[in-house]
Amino acid sequence: MISLVHSPKYAKHQTENHPENPGRLEVIMNSLQKGGLLDKLDVTPPKPANEEDILRVHTIEYLKHLKSFTEQGGGYLDFDTYASPQSYEIALLAAGGAIKASELVLEQCDFAYSLARPPGHHATKDRPMGFCLINNLAVAIKYMKEKHGLQKFFILDFDAHYGNGTSEIFYHDPQVLYISIHQDPRTIFPGKGFIEESGAGDGKGFNLNIPMSPGSKTSDYIYILKKILEPVCSQFQADFYFLDVGFDGHREDPLSSLLLDDDFYPWVASLMQKITPKMTLILEGGYSHEGMGQSNLKMIKVLMDKSINEKKWQPPGELQVKDETKMTFKQIQDTFSPFFTF
Repeated sequence: MISLVHSPKYAKHQTENHPENPGRLEVIMNSLQKGGLLDKLDVTPPKPANEEDILRVHTIEYLKHLKSFTEQGGGYLDFDTYASPQSYEIALLAAGGAIKASELVLEQCDFAYSLARPPGHHATKDRPMGFCLINNLAVAIKYMKEKHGLQKFFILDFDAHYGNGTSEIFYHDPQVLYISIHQDPRTIFPGKGFIEESGAGDGKGFNLNIPMSPGSKTSDYIYILKKILEPVCSQFQADFYFLDVGFDGHREDPLSSLLLDDDFYPWVASLMQKITPKMTLILEGGYSHEGMGQSNLKMIKVLMDKSINEKKWQPPGELQVKDETKMTFKQIQDTFSPFFTF
């Protein structure tokens, strides 16, 4: 069983003439409708997260600033992060959507997908960044720890941009394994996410970055993720699994230089199904409407039909893999050998 956690109220986070706009969710829902899937899915409305939920992650000073800023009319919080007058309440709703999707997986669903905005993985404890106001995923993890007693969490983040906020929040935490595959940070925002950024203190070894060179394709992603995900997950043994889904690595997306095609997304969903029978998905980026629509449609089809194997989506024959991808894997293998074997 799969549930979508979604509300038309997300459109109230008004960001006209901005890459992160209400059309992003509209195109996904329209694609599911046209593809005949929407009527087969359970669509669950979210409830807003409360202040207690948010303050497990963010500072009270930041929360007060964000609320006051929107009440005074909103505007640009930084050079690219916009908040409208209703954005504070909608950010609480997006965080609540991540909580609801997590509880659905814990209680009754195999998969639950929080289709929400604004996104969250760039938001740090005390500042907005990269279109993100509240770190939805981090709020959900802290909630599941506090309210349900879960201890160990696995995150795979495949947004084109490194989730610096999520990484920072859990950088010292050995109970949260954050794996991020993203475009080489020398070439894209936020300029972080190098292999050597592997965690600190007790969290050393639990922040695993996979920086991919511009022009990387689905075959490059398949090559490196097949080598890493299954053995690392087997060794970590998480209590709960998150897929932090970003579609801005798509070859049609205007905000990255990656060349993923529609088939990467069902492939990675199918691979994760082999690793865990239950997981929560949280939407992050993705700014090509056509790419978002088709990629989500194919990914959700896989989640609805467990008989679809990831090999169906893998290119036939030997993978054409860039030398840079092979070098990146070797560097990761060397860096993480004290922590994981793969």
